[in-house]
Amino acid sequence: MIAINNLGKAYNQRIVLFIHELVISKGEIFGLVGNNGAGKTTLLRLLLDLIKADKGSAISGDFEIATSEKWKDYTASYLDEGFLIDFLTPEEYFHFIGEEYGFTRTQIDGRLSEYKGFFNDEILGQRKKFIREFSKGNKQKIGIVSALITNPKVIILDEPFNSLDPTSQILLKRILVDYNKKTNATIIISSHDLNHITDVSHRIVLIEKGLIIRDLQNDGGALAELESYFSA
Repeated sequence: MIAINNLGKAYNQRIVLFIHELVISKGEIFGLVGNNGAGKTTLLRLLLDLIKADKGSAISGDFEIATSEKWKDYTASYLDEGFLIDFLTPEEYFHFIGEEYGFTRTQIDGRLSEYKGFFNDEILGQRKKFIREFSKGNKQKIGIVSALITNPKVIILDEPFNSLDPTSQILLKRILVDYNKKTNATIIISSHDLNHITDVSHRIVLIEKGLIIRDLQNDGGALAELESYFSA
């Protein structure tokens, strides 16, 4: 589904990311881990064409990300609060996202009903409460669900477990795993939390100083190997 070749990015002549070759398969929940500054968010932003690579290419399906718009039709993401339109209510924001992907309001309302437990009666129906007035955790929920409601084939999430309470973290893991099973979507997740990432991912790549250090199939030993690496 996604193929990366010789993808590089530098700032002020300092290389922050260089990936010689990486293939993320269709239907894979792909975990990305690394310390601060490792290059994780840079990679995600390159995959969303939010920044331009200095060299190399990233292909999504049959489309080169830097030169085509077609991959956007089946891709959704949430990286940070900058993705939100904070002067809208959650309902207005969800309907806006849906309309951009060709969904009716009725269809979006039906999709939102699936996340009632995750929202915990704190987000929808809040009488003109704008997104900017919500807690950080609830903003996180709004952003994550906005990436799911259009039935994308590729989902990219940066630190989705941040700011969520333990119950919401558990629910989110179930949501992502269930969505993957039902749709065979490719889900790319960056996280600092090794337990969460190993709970949901089929495969985990460890990046440090912009380079891939480990590429692990999550077959039962990934958590121990990651803990050993980071504790060394």
